[in-house]
Parts: sequence; structure tokens; C-alpha cells
Amino acid sequence: MSQHKMTTSFHRIAAATLAVAALGATLSACAPLVLGGAAVGAIVAVDRRTSGAQLDDQGIELRATNRLKDALGDARARYSIASYNRRVLITGEAASDAVKTQITQLVSGVENVREVINELEVTNSPSFKERATDTLVTGRLKASLVDAKDLSASAFKVVTERGTVFLMGRVTQREADRATDIARNTQGVGRVVRVLEIISEQELANLNALKQPAPASGANK
Repeated sequence: MSQHKMTTSFHRIAAATLAVAALGATLSACAPLVLGGAAVGAIVAVDRRTSGAQLDDQGIELRATNRLKDALGDARARYSIASYNRRVLITGEAASDAVKTQITQLVSGVENVREVINELEVTNSPSFKERATDTLVTGRLKASLVDAKDLSASAFKVVTERGTVFLMGRVTQREADRATDIARNTQGVGRVVRVLEIISEQELANLNALKQPAPASGANK
């Protein structure tokens, strides 16, 4: 591949990563402002979770992280908490099986958590190079999801740990299979784990209908 093509590809991945990350951050950070104005409402509308679920997910991630930090400190585990529709994915490393079990128990006790998926590995923490590679893999996959015209990239949350990609979201079986195929063919991905909530095509149609903005008053007069 030419240097120009490599540079262009890198820029596209970086841009897509920043765009999706910014969208995800905005959805979390601005969720309390859903009722404050149409602009924020339009951003939240792309998310398939209810505004209440988005607020709960934001709170779950914060409370779970703080609870683990208070109980364990930084010596016995390196963990990442991702919540989607009140289902919590834990990734990273634990010093022992006992610590891994303790983390599950602590997170399960957080308010509004309905399920915990603990994917911690009992091993040493990854190197800086491994973490950087995971970040690049996440960026590549997010860029590919954005490029896929038959998918809504905002419907997926992507987490990468040691080359294993975790897919989260509320999606149809078709979307789940399509995103999984894209992930498996993404450079650097060793394994794909689906932490997805499968909904029917009719449920998706109903969700999309609910997200449609109401017509302006008097528009048809």
C-alpha cells in the first residue's frame, strides 16, 4: 500500500473514532439535558435506549467504577466498565479468581444493574503497546461500522481487550450478524464476543417511529 493510501486510511479511522467517541460522550454527558432543547433531543434520538436507560447507564458506570476503586484500589485489578441498557460488561485483568468473583458481586450490587457479564482475565495487565493496539482496533471497527450503509453505527458500543472485540447494543439478528462479520474481518481482531440484546424487526420499526420528531404545530394548515 502506498504511503498516501496508508495516511488516508489512518486519517479516516482516526476521524471516525473521534466522531463516534464524541457522539457516545455527548449521549452520556448530555442525557440530563434531553428536555432542554431540540438540538440535544436530536442527538439522543439516534440512541435506541430510552433516555432513562441512558441516564441509568451513565450512573451505573460511574457508581460501579467508584465502588471498585474504593474496595480494591489499583493493585488487584485493572478493569473497564461499560453499561448498555443496564447490562454491564466488565473487561480487563484481575489478580486472582477470588478478585474476579468479588468484582462481579460488587458490580451486581450497584443500583439499576440487571445483568453483569464479567470477562475479566486472571493475568497480568497488558503493555502500553497492547493497549494502543486495542484502541486502534476499536477505531478500525467503528470506522467500518460507519461505512456500512446497511447498519446504524450508533446502535453499537465497541470494547476491545487484548484483541477480543465485545459488541454491545440493541439490534436485530440481521444487524448482529452483519456487525459480527465486519468485526471478524477487521484487522487485529482475534475474537468477537456478542453482548447484544436482540430485538425483532418490528420492535426496531416501533423504536424508529417513536424517535421521529413530532410535526411542527400548524405545519399542515
